[in-house]
Amino acid sequence: MKNRGWIPVILLLLVACEKSTTRETVETTPVSYNENIPDFYADSAYAYIQRQVDFGPRVPNTPAHRQTADWLVAKFESFGLAVERQEFTAKTHDGLNWNLTNIIASFQPQASKRILIAAHWDTRRIADKDSERINEPIDGANDGGSGVGVILELARVLSLTELPPSVGVDFILFDGEDDGEPEFSRRRNNNEIWWCLGSQHWSKNTHKPGYSAYFGILLDMVGGKSARFYKEGYSIHYAKNVVDKVWSYAHFLGHGDFFIMRQTEAITDDHLFVNKDANIPMINIIEYSPDYGFGHYHHTHADNMDLIDRKTLQVVGETVLFTLYQE
Repeated sequence: MKNRGWIPVILLLLVACEKSTTRETVETTPVSYNENIPDFYADSAYAYIQRQVDFGPRVPNTPAHRQTADWLVAKFESFGLAVERQEFTAKTHDGLNWNLTNIIASFQPQASKRILIAAHWDTRRIADKDSERINEPIDGANDGGSGVGVILELARVLSLTELPPSVGVDFILFDGEDDGEPEFSRRRNNNEIWWCLGSQHWSKNTHKPGYSAYFGILLDMVGGKSARFYKEGYSIHYAKNVVDKVWSYAHFLGHGDFFIMRQTEAITDDHLFVNKDANIPMINIIEYSPDYGFGHYHHTHADNMDLIDRKTLQVVGETVLFTLYQE
């Protein structure tokens, strides 16, 4: 993960216009919010990330990958959620056949209005941005593990609360997201995208025929120290109203230092395919700066538990949980 994506000319114009200003202003009109929400526990999310890392790199077709899948399904089931495995095979950029599994867990499956919260649970099999051990898989504590950790804690909290939100929530853990071409040999083939294999499959073959959601939120690299989250380009293009309200909720909660009112470029990630193929407006909360790109740890062995910060997990978890309770 990830490469900078192509966006239509109209979006490029929008980006150019936004870059001509410094920062957006936060809406100051008084708004009434539902603040009767349960607590999100960063220590719990952190422990879920640690457990994933303990299995070893979650590279498809490995024992660690299969063991992690079983553990994830068991955790969701322990929270009382309805869980499905969407198993499929996909070919990689270098011709391997991978057995992949998207994991779908539904809270309040009877609710007609649904919100989709997603992350990817696989890890990259090479450290192609590192200077050593390039051909060894990475821990993926942040790139993969952090989004899953936040989702598991959200699922746990929702399963225990006596005052749940009025909406149903579908948590989807996409597989095969992080195996695009190596940084040093990327092929320019506009007809095939080798990233995001799980979301590409699910978006064309949803787990329920005709499935739809009011909107979705993708969580990717949401646990790093000093992380900052900008308004990502595809998110603005497909779901600007969702971006704006989530960022406004974050500022209302006092998390304005993390959720920056500034747009960055489009990133090819799981939300792109959910938007264009499943027609569900989905945004991406991802650490990517318009000034320096991805964090220094990206696709290196520095993406380990030393990188994970409970404060960042708390900020993201609170913001997403708050969002669910406003619907």
